[in-house]
Amino acid sequence: MNNSIFKTTKYVTNDLFIKKALELKLTLEEFLVLTYFDNVHHYLDIARLSKSIGLTPDKAYQIFNELLSKKLLVIETSKDQEGRMVEEVNLDNFYNLILENKINEQKNSTKTDIYALFEQEFGRPITSTEYEIINAWLEKGYPEELIKGALKEAVYNGVQNFRYIDKILYEWQKKGFKNINEVNKYLENRNEPKKERKELFNYNWLDDEE
Repeated sequence: MNNSIFKTTKYVTNDLFIKKALELKLTLEEFLVLTYFDNVHHYLDIARLSKSIGLTPDKAYQIFNELLSKKLLVIETSKDQEGRMVEEVNLDNFYNLILENKINEQKNSTKTDIYALFEQEFGRPITSTEYEIINAWLEKGYPEELIKGALKEAVYNGVQNFRYIDKILYEWQKKGFKNINEVNKYLENRNEPKKERKELFNYNWLDDEE
């Protein structure tokens, strides 16, 4: 590689960009080409690219094609301000991979929090089976807020039983509840005298019938 690569124009990138490049095991040249287009968002110009990152035009073209084959870059044809057809480099595929990483990290953080909440409320570590049950609830699409609400109701009623929580979640799902506010609203609208309206943690959902 040309040593002038370390004397080229300075470009800015971020931790997520670098992390994804490392996960994909990109070469330094590939990383530099991605960083170049991430910064300039310019029409494809191999001569300018090679000069900016310190590679020969042939090498820059080779690296560019390797990124195209990996579908990390895409060439789009458009018209410039003068109406000429030009080729523009699009990094959306690479950005989407970064976004997927961020979403997965957020999901993992959420799962860690909810598992810790169960252990805190139960006063003990959860078992591997209980871990899988919580994971199944999340994968089934139960809102985290409802899982926490069902857990708190179980603890309030002195029931440290996952089957009990599962049945509550099942009943809430049948009624289409998406959050605790909808649960409370349902209770408030029951055909009962106002003074006898039941609170969330003082209601037997397992015997509830429309």
